[in-house]
Amino acid sequence: MTCDRKIIANTLDNEEVRVAIVERGRLYDLFIERMWERQRAGEIYKARVDSVLPGMNSAFLNLGDGRNAFLYLDDAKGKKLKPNDEVIVQVMKTARKGKGARVTTRLSLPGRYLVLVPAGKESGVSKRIESEEERHRLRHLAREIRPEGCGVIIRTAAEGIDGEDLAQDVGELLELWREVEHNASVQPSPCLLYRDLGLLGRVLRDELTEDVSEIVVDSEEELERIRPFVERFCRGRVPEIDLYRGHVPLFDFYGIEKELETILDRKLWLESGAYLIIDQTEALTVIDVNTGKFVGRTNLRDTVLRTNLEAADEIARQLRLRAIGGIVVIDFIDMDHEEDRQLLIDRLNEAFHGDRYKARVFSVTQLGLVEITRKRARLDLRAALTRGCPFCAGTGWVLKEETVAVSVKRFLRKVSLSSKSEAILMELYPDVARHIASTYLPAWEEELNRRLFLREIDDFPWSKYRLDSQGSLAQIERRVAALKDKEATVVVHRTAEPEGL
Repeated sequence: MTCDRKIIANTLDNEEVRVAIVERGRLYDLFIERMWERQRAGEIYKARVDSVLPGMNSAFLNLGDGRNAFLYLDDAKGKKLKPNDEVIVQVMKTARKGKGARVTTRLSLPGRYLVLVPAGKESGVSKRIESEEERHRLRHLAREIRPEGCGVIIRTAAEGIDGEDLAQDVGELLELWREVEHNASVQPSPCLLYRDLGLLGRVLRDELTEDVSEIVVDSEEELERIRPFVERFCRGRVPEIDLYRGHVPLFDFYGIEKELETILDRKLWLESGAYLIIDQTEALTVIDVNTGKFVGRTNLRDTVLRTNLEAADEIARQLRLRAIGGIVVIDFIDMDHEEDRQLLIDRLNEAFHGDRYKARVFSVTQLGLVEITRKRARLDLRAALTRGCPFCAGTGWVLKEETVAVSVKRFLRKVSLSSKSEAILMELYPDVARHIASTYLPAWEEELNRRLFLREIDDFPWSKYRLDSQGSLAQIERRVAALKDKEATVVVHRTAEPEGL
């Protein structure tokens, strides 16, 4: 069964290119590429060995820019590596979460219909082609067109394609490989030898199927670049290729920007009123399913089954949309009947059927959990779009205002005991300063017998504070006045003068 798919490309901004895939009016995939990103998957480098760690069965390679890459020694084709050796490698996985890119010496060059494997011997066919007759035909063609000294793997897009088109793909890739070999022979290491197509080109190469009804771009230059590619590789119906000229930004016009506002939310509401909680950790992703506002119509068993089946569809979409890979553990609502559990597993397998990154669904465990593994082929969106919180250091938590306030008071007590100052000016994060001013400041001034001034600093860490100055009341008041004259936005909290001071 086919579905209406659109490929919508926002390419106007040089700093960031975004390509969205919309199916049946809903966002299913989002690809992002930034101009300053380094070491993208598929790139080929002439690298220099920086260090070899036999105990870790690995080597770290200098690619010339960015963090050192990681190579398993098993991927070195039996070559014994040592520091300063030169080796040609390809990025398998981009750098993520403090880890460098993972590379391999087993190179491959993807085309529209097949992948050329230099120094390979295989003649394979994509497992996603299900027809045994078609697999046999393509395997036979692969053996016929395979160049000497190279392997060939037929891609899913080659289903129904004749040998002439496959041979043309091989010829173009072989010419590209010879160019890579030449560059490797004349350029010093470390250096980049080959960069894959731009983002939109890669998406079209991998995602352009008969299901795609329309391609929309907002750049005339990009439109002219992709038109020949689309017309050449589309069999049968060629999708419409439209240039968007509206005044409203492209992603806003199609409602994609609104969907992106919640793309990283931990809590995700379903149409029925049930909801998911999605927690990504370093080792795995955990998803919790809850009935929420959904109370069902007939009985508890039906309500639980409906909620779990709806959640299964949305979980498959979210893993694909957020580019989440690795191990996923899902805590569905407990089901007492084995036939209901099997329905859920079947629904999950069906939901992942159109996912081009292989996902395996395991049966329900004794604890009522469902485990899934999904191939991690690109950087997940959370890693691509976010960074560690400067306030909580990435824990997801910050100290309560009361906790910071008590720490500030202890510091003020220490300052008061070590000096004879009449007044103290402290710098704090605005929310913390306001909390202290409205809750504690008069009592603290009476207890410490000091005038206290709290200055808001917008870019200050949440739980940090600093002594700006201390001295006589007149000195601190002059300091505050000078700050206000210098910075119109400065905010300083103080109280009325305590009696007897």
